[in-house]
Amino acid sequence: MFNNKRVLLSALVACTLISGCKEEDKTTTIEFMHSSVEQERQAVINQLIARFEKENPDIKIKPVPVEEDAYNTKVTTLARSGALPEVIEISHDYAKVMDKEQLIDREAIQQVIADVGEERFYDGVLRIVRTEDGKAWTGVPMSSWLQGIWYSKSALAKAGLDEPNTWTSLLNAASALANPAQKKYGIALPTAESVMTEQVFSQFALSDGANVFNAQGDITLDTPEMREALEYYQKLAALSMPGSNDVMEIKDAFMNGAAPMAIYSTYILPAVYKDGDPQDLGFIVPTQKSSAVYGMVTSLTITAGQSEKETQAAEKFITFMEQGPNAAQWVLMSPGAALPVNKGVVEEPAYKENPVIQAFSALTSELIAQYPNVQVFGSVGDKNFTRMGDVTGSGVIYALVNGVTVGKQDPQAALAKGQKHLVELMQQH
Repeated sequence: MFNNKRVLLSALVACTLISGCKEEDKTTTIEFMHSSVEQERQAVINQLIARFEKENPDIKIKPVPVEEDAYNTKVTTLARSGALPEVIEISHDYAKVMDKEQLIDREAIQQVIADVGEERFYDGVLRIVRTEDGKAWTGVPMSSWLQGIWYSKSALAKAGLDEPNTWTSLLNAASALANPAQKKYGIALPTAESVMTEQVFSQFALSDGANVFNAQGDITLDTPEMREALEYYQKLAALSMPGSNDVMEIKDAFMNGAAPMAIYSTYILPAVYKDGDPQDLGFIVPTQKSSAVYGMVTSLTITAGQSEKETQAAEKFITFMEQGPNAAQWVLMSPGAALPVNKGVVEEPAYKENPVIQAFSALTSELIAQYPNVQVFGSVGDKNFTRMGDVTGSGVIYALVNGVTVGKQDPQAALAKGQKHLVELMQQH
């Protein structure tokens, strides 16, 4: 009798354990890696996750916040150990590197974009996240920031200057506004050996038809068009603050009035809202042969090598994040600085009623209208060359810009040297 009871008890325990496992199997847990480490941003993301889990009780999302400075290294480390989170927030430039390493599930991303609807994204946005072969996307766009020339309307009006929307008028305006003896400069632009310097210079080069690659993937740094752009940048830099200037110096010069024009990203908007006059802020994209705006798109991507259940959960989560109210909540973590890429965001009451958005409402519409003009080095037609990541990583371009602007080197000699370095670099990859 005792033995029978023990057998029965064992069977019941086993049954409970098995049914418990089955219950557990019904829940799929996926990780979501993002760069919002600030407490208030984490709170927003956790709210979104809680809302998603309530609608999808069979899916659990584990947030993995990682500092921005360590972000790309962390992705590489996790990829090597086979522990990549299923969903990763990623910039479109690093997403190209992930795609090159076959870390992205292209089919899953395509499925999400189909579910959301291509027409829900602003014209030009999906082009920015195209793969090198033009057949897929590297992620599902969530937000962006754009870069151009910001100016004080009152300062230009006081000097009797019209909006400088061409290279010639911009140089003339910067020259008219410059008074270095009084520590007043015509324009603040980057000259340091930094990625920002490369990004800003690229706007001028691309506007003149110069690119780092041609359609065949050959290095085309040393061209007449690139030289013209570099010579122009050298002249413009002479009307900026002396020395190697980067993000903080440019922002400070514009905000304290030392320079009434500055090249910066949309991250200048929160500062102007807080300490300046939103109505006095203007934005231009000076054009030579075409309009070229530098922009960075932040996407949510799905990693390769996950189980079918995990991939499906990731697809559901990103589709949820693209719904109007949720996408608006994401963008409003950085109101003004982060621009919507999904048309549904601007229709949301939370977005329209945000005080920062209201202060810059007309300007925000102008910025969104610039998406078709976004151009970046290494993107030629429908091709986004993944090797551009190696070019930027080498520092060749921003070093030569620094050498020409701060070091007063000859532009032609600098480009010839840079061309040689990049050709050798491409041979190694």
